[in-house]
Amino acid sequence: MNANTLPGQPHIAYQANTLCMENVKLADVAAQFGTPVFAYSKASMLSALAAYQRGFAGRKVQICYAMKANSNLAVLQVFAKAGCGFDIVSGGELARVLAAGGAPEKIIFSGVGKTRAEMKQALELGIACFNVESEAELDVLNEVALSLHKKAPVSLRVNPNVDPKTHPYISTGLKGNKFGVAHESAVQTYKRAAALPGLAVVGIDCHIGSQITEATPYLDAMDRILDLVTDIEAAGIPIHHIDFGGGLGINYNGDTPPAADALWQQLLAKLDARGDGQRQLMIEPGRSLVGNAGVCLSDVVFMKPGEQKNFCIIDAAMNDLPRPAMYQAFHQIVPVSPRAGATTLVDVVGPVCESGDWIGRDRELNVQAGDTLAVLSAGAYCMSMASNYNTRGRAAEVLIDGDQVHLIRERETAADTFQGEHLTP
Repeated sequence: MNANTLPGQPHIAYQANTLCMENVKLADVAAQFGTPVFAYSKASMLSALAAYQRGFAGRKVQICYAMKANSNLAVLQVFAKAGCGFDIVSGGELARVLAAGGAPEKIIFSGVGKTRAEMKQALELGIACFNVESEAELDVLNEVALSLHKKAPVSLRVNPNVDPKTHPYISTGLKGNKFGVAHESAVQTYKRAAALPGLAVVGIDCHIGSQITEATPYLDAMDRILDLVTDIEAAGIPIHHIDFGGGLGINYNGDTPPAADALWQQLLAKLDARGDGQRQLMIEPGRSLVGNAGVCLSDVVFMKPGEQKNFCIIDAAMNDLPRPAMYQAFHQIVPVSPRAGATTLVDVVGPVCESGDWIGRDRELNVQAGDTLAVLSAGAYCMSMASNYNTRGRAAEVLIDGDQVHLIRERETAADTFQGEHLTP
């Protein structure tokens, strides 16, 4: 955009002292749709996807968007139209992909607790692959497939015991995590899978965590997975695709993750050196495609000075933006229309009746009641994790495309939050 573009936010910038997303003033979005409201930049999402596509030019790769990051139908539609498949973790997510126009044959089904009903639904639709995470799951999936007279395409998610150097809640590739099959027992588990009549082994999967900002964990995990592929194929079980998961981080607070195309140049060079450069690959990016594409706009309700802390109370809360309460996560918070003058050190908090309801601690801001703030990097794991705690309706969402603003989720009313509940006689 211009020199006033915010770090890590290529499609968000100040123009004439007002914050804009693409060619739309965010103050106008807040005025039209109310607050809190999430706004997403379509150009930002497609730009992030393009970095992966550049990195994979000339390779056999299926990019499967990890939709748990943001599952709004319009967001899914953007990626489906761009050729993406989808990484799902529930039957509900499968239904969302279909509603958004996604192709079943481009879906991979991850997760440690798939139910029989979910397995049946996915098998009947003909999804690409189940990423299986335990021997018990192999047995159940085999039974379900046989009952439908089908073969379930499977890969095993292998836990390579690699430290992704991220928050422990979003680390998934260590021995102490609940995910995947242990690296040491992977070959034996593959032999068991290959012997089950309702299963067809098609690949191997690895996902070590989320918000990873270094290349080294990926390189280490790739080494361990490629060694396993050699051992598995030596046992007479061909591996048709390798799924290297997702987890690439974004810039929340001066983070410097490698660019997607640069990271994959390193990984593909390692594959080429081992003679595996033309294998079919799958990847599952989520946060890195949508995280920096979104902001949450929220109005300041009250300024509350105190002896030890000054509080800026906004109308967004931990039910809208759960990451700070869950992970102590950092989001940049900036005024939509900056004021001249001195700033004050404040904690930005919401109205929910919990001390954990904070959005940002110790922030230098010059704001007054009625001003609008933008919580940045809010495109991933915010609305998809939002709740109705304190009977708060979930926020509206809009998609910005150039100078066009599309309402993609209506704001929930109080009545919406208890629809489906029933009083007793």
